[in-house]
Amino acid sequence: MFSIILAAGWPIWPLLFASIIAVALIIERLVALRRSKVLPDGLLQRVLAEYRQSGVNDAMLVNLEAQSPLGRVLAAGLRNVGSSREIMRESIEEAGSLVAHELERYLTTLGTIASISPLMGLFGTVVGMIEIFGSQSPTGTNPMQLAHGISVALYNTGFGLIIAIPGMIFWRHFRALVNGFVLEMQQQAVRLVEVLHGERKV
Repeated sequence: MFSIILAAGWPIWPLLFASIIAVALIIERLVALRRSKVLPDGLLQRVLAEYRQSGVNDAMLVNLEAQSPLGRVLAAGLRNVGSSREIMRESIEEAGSLVAHELERYLTTLGTIASISPLMGLFGTVVGMIEIFGSQSPTGTNPMQLAHGISVALYNTGFGLIIAIPGMIFWRHFRALVNGFVLEMQQQAVRLVEVLHGERKV
């Protein structure tokens, strides 16, 4: 592996740095965007049961907010349970916007790395081509410099694609996952408002 890095020349180092960041972000998002952590099963039903049993209190809201992103959205609605339907919905939408922003954390960075990695590889290719042309001299061709230029060009192009392809796949996957989570949170929040205002039973 180290011999490949040496053969790829100095343009490989920014790509290696980008790959380390991409892997770290992918692992972090895989952990943070687990469904059980974002949308715990049965949370809305538990909240409604506790509300019917003991109403709303600060301890309940603090505990609910600490549980999950969905809990934060539901807690925003419960804080305004004595207000009109419109105020409850507005508070839920505000909390939902903040939660959605947090769920999308680091996705812009991951998408940027996936987008620029081929360009960084192309830059390495250009550097390799410059070395190839530099191997030409009036007395002939320098085989060592020619081989090194070819290695720089090919390795950097390949490594840029190796970073970009999984980076783009995971970026699109996480974006779709977040959009699905946000939609489900909206549905559960609307159901909470309708139940508390007596418009539906469950």
